[in-house]
Amino acid sequence: MTAQPKTAPEQEPELPALPPVRAKLNQPKRALVAAAEVLVAAGLICLAFYLWPKGVATITTVLDDGRTLVSHRYYGHWMSLAIFSGTIAGVLVVDAIRQLVLAARARPKHRA
Repeated sequence: MTAQPKTAPEQEPELPALPPVRAKLNQPKRALVAAAEVLVAAGLICLAFYLWPKGVATITTVLDDGRTLVSHRYYGHWMSLAIFSGTIAGVLVVDAIRQLVLAARARPKHRA
């Protein structure tokens, strides 16, 4: 077994200090983004109410003996588009609330 020669511990070079980053969360223009998101969400809700009835077809059949059979046929692609539209609208509303909170929140001033 051979011994390793002892060397001086290597020092890592010091990194320069990073400049201070100021968080820009509190911006009043976020209220405009929130308003736009609410408008898009309203349009998506209207689209969902338009698409949902297209996904259901009622079929009525009258038999020879006078009995009436009523059945419903569901079209998945229309219903899934309506559900997807409503889901995206919900996500947009949640994000609009977040944008409004960030637009209106006042940060306390630090005392030196």
